[in-house]
Amino acid sequence: MTKFPILYWPRKTTGDNEYQLARKIINNTTGIMPEVYTDDIDISDVLEKNPNAVIYYPVFCGSTGWWGELLGGVGVVSDKMIISTECQLMVIESRKNAHLCGQTQLLAAEIYPTSGFFKQMNSGIATVSDMLATNSGTILALFSGRNQNQFINVLESTGNSYLGCIGRY
Repeated sequence: MTKFPILYWPRKTTGDNEYQLARKIINNTTGIMPEVYTDDIDISDVLEKNPNAVIYYPVFCGSTGWWGELLGGVGVVSDKMIISTECQLMVIESRKNAHLCGQTQLLAAEIYPTSGFFKQMNSGIATVSDMLATNSGTILALFSGRNQNQFINVLESTGNSYLGCIGRY
């Protein structure tokens, strides 16, 4: 099955070295130059219409909440590619077609920001990749970790909620 690469690039492309590098890396990896989307992208819609598509989604330093659309959706992170110190590409595929074999999982949770939680959630279990504050005083957080069961145990023992795994690399 041939996979069809799509590069989502929300920034101006002209004169952007990271954009050029991303296209080159995708082409070298897949053997196909990616189609480029510069307007907002509905990941679930694209993957439902094109089940063989692979979306390369840039996450820049300071990006927050990029992963929210993947919760409960049809897309899942299956890999990541480092473009520069400022940008990495998340490789997103249809959950049905993805081969998730990496050891690092991307785990989402709703947490109460207490010292007890952060004392128990040490870097051996998971590290924070992104956090968003909510109006209710909780934080929606994305963690990277290797043991989902251990992660869920710490969450539950500290009164927090597991939202799901959005993939692995």
